[in-house]
Amino acid sequence: MSRAGKIARRTFLIGSAAVAGGVAFGIYAYKRTPTNPLLRNLGDGQAALTPYVRLDQSGVTIITPRADVGQGAYSVQAALVAEELDLPWEQIKVDPGPPSAAYYNGKVLAEGLPFAATDNGPLARNARVLGDVGGKFLGLQITGGSSTVPDAYEKLRVAGAVAREVLLLAAARQTGIAKADLRTRNGAVVTPDGRSLSYASLAATAAQIDPPATATLKPESEWRYLGKSMRRIDMVAKCTGTAVFGIDLRMPGMVYATVRTNPRLGGGMKNHDPSAAAASKGVLKIVPITAGVGVIADNTWRAFKAANVIKFDWGPAPYPPTTAAMFETVGTSFVPARQDSRFKNEGNIEAALTGTGVIEAEYKVPYLAHAPLEPMNAVVQLKDGRLDIWTGTQIPMFMMAMAASMTGLRAENIHLHAQMSGGSFGARLEDDYVRQAIELAKAFPGPPIKMTWTREEDMTHDFPRPLAMARMRGAVKDGHVDAYDLSIACPSVTASQLGRQNLSIPGPDVAIVAGAWDQPFKIPNYRVTGYRVPELVPVSSWRSVGASGNGFLHDGFLDELIHAAGADPLKERLRLCWHEPSRKVLEAVGEMSSWGSDPGKDRGRGIAFTLSFGVPAAEVVEVTNTPHGIRIDKVFVAVEVGRVLDPKNFDNQVRGGVIWGLGHAMNAELTHADGIAQQTNYHAFEAMRLYQVPLIEVRALTNTNEVRGIGEPTVPPAAPALANAIFAATGKRIRELPLNKHIDFV
Repeated sequence: MSRAGKIARRTFLIGSAAVAGGVAFGIYAYKRTPTNPLLRNLGDGQAALTPYVRLDQSGVTIITPRADVGQGAYSVQAALVAEELDLPWEQIKVDPGPPSAAYYNGKVLAEGLPFAATDNGPLARNARVLGDVGGKFLGLQITGGSSTVPDAYEKLRVAGAVAREVLLLAAARQTGIAKADLRTRNGAVVTPDGRSLSYASLAATAAQIDPPATATLKPESEWRYLGKSMRRIDMVAKCTGTAVFGIDLRMPGMVYATVRTNPRLGGGMKNHDPSAAAASKGVLKIVPITAGVGVIADNTWRAFKAANVIKFDWGPAPYPPTTAAMFETVGTSFVPARQDSRFKNEGNIEAALTGTGVIEAEYKVPYLAHAPLEPMNAVVQLKDGRLDIWTGTQIPMFMMAMAASMTGLRAENIHLHAQMSGGSFGARLEDDYVRQAIELAKAFPGPPIKMTWTREEDMTHDFPRPLAMARMRGAVKDGHVDAYDLSIACPSVTASQLGRQNLSIPGPDVAIVAGAWDQPFKIPNYRVTGYRVPELVPVSSWRSVGASGNGFLHDGFLDELIHAAGADPLKERLRLCWHEPSRKVLEAVGEMSSWGSDPGKDRGRGIAFTLSFGVPAAEVVEVTNTPHGIRIDKVFVAVEVGRVLDPKNFDNQVRGGVIWGLGHAMNAELTHADGIAQQTNYHAFEAMRLYQVPLIEVRALTNTNEVRGIGEPTVPPAAPALANAIFAATGKRIRELPLNKHIDFV
């Protein structure tokens, strides 16, 4: 390939700390590793202006390395680049790009640090910087923790601005016109006399130009896309059924497969009889894999049918076999030897809880499956010393390392093609399904093998959100909350997930107490202790991770204490709250819901607040106690997100989080008998029904300069707000999820 075919540089620009035009927007030139990954596979006439912008004769392709699992990640990433690049929305093409440390996530590690989001002290600030450095040097290309927008906000705008500068320089070189006299508009460079040079026509020249060391970002007043509602790039395809997900892939010569492994996770396989399956129509091969068997056939349905007739003798579960026995293990973990953290310990809790008047309670939350609509699947082809993987994933670099370990192939011979996912909620932070597909490909090299889990395999082999128990003590004084001692016992999500990647957690697991220890309330005597339960069922991150359950645990008992004090639930939360952005969120939701007015006969309002992922979120739920059960009428949500890049998608994410949180609080749990998850499909793991969805009113507050994600923060307050509303309407205090174990819903 000629030098003109590509930009042959070994450095690239991403965000951090240079000043251009008086604006500190930041650019680092990382001169060693990671290199620009687009350089490896450029064709003739292609230019990689930055790791996020590829240019050829057909136009601009924007690299969107954060996984799209339904949250609109591709669109918002594209908008950040297109805004600076002056690219028309209709011309935008996106590509998730190759796995690369160049696309590291500099924000995701911050959530695991023992510093509250409200802590802006020098130690906390320095720790967050170190988190970014750690993300770079570990090559953490991860989608999760509501970090896509915070991590991309600066990086991708800079990438677009740098690409714009390169194109202006290319146009100046081609035309002989001074760069200062050129402008960009609608995917072209415009000359003073009105001529337009399309970006595509500048590709060959741009390929010769290294990017400048600085670039000036556009002022907000010139934004065309950001801050305005945008039509998502995938909207038409999804609405017309033409969107292609991993499960939709078809390739020439493809064969199809499924697997059966021990539903007692980690239990192994003693024996099996595949004879009936081997004789089934369309079966090509029966393949032993780790802890089970794979069936390769000429279509997926025949693989499913054949797998169903294999007889297995499964090994026992390496954990207590029943939900009750697991909760017994949790209950015995409130001991000093199991203490994992005590990040909050203010006042003198023991003295405050001495004597009479101590209020005590025990709360529980269950295991929850991820249960995305698209079950786990992957297409894998091992041929001529090359491994190709097509799948939806949130951890592409971890997956590459796993594939190299399993096959012994060099990284340059492994190619991961990231696909759009039909949901995840954290499920695609795992790689077990791809491990299985690679095992099948090693046993059946040559054709592409499409491995698909059945819904039942997906439900019973999910690494769920962990169960947890909380024991609380509290006291009130002079009509106010005076003491709150919260102890939470939970298996470690972080240790479980990292363990599957052959990594270990170096200290306490913040996820055990996330959404509890870091709440911005100044209670005179206030302590939160986390206890690490020995690993039971292997667990994983689930939408809003530790805060998903801890929002219910923390706010539910806080509501009990407020009522015991005879105080108003909103006013007392406001009195206790020292963090001004959080106070404004509480004030807003109170105004939205007309808090303090009479809700009417047999009706009740419940309020809850959780600060998670740096986002204060408050919700008020209104319910009616009908003769047939509780009806959820309306939900008011106020959040402080700092900056809204796409109001429509923001609104959708907030509403989706509320519905997700309410539906699971009402109905969902994953229980075990004989070591096996009992809920095998949606009939037994029920979401909120369409007719049950309430009116939802959303308000975004933008009083801070922070850029935050919104995919998860509205989940944690939903369950306690609903439980508190049920108490207001019925006088019944429910301390265990799902709520339908104690009350009916209509």
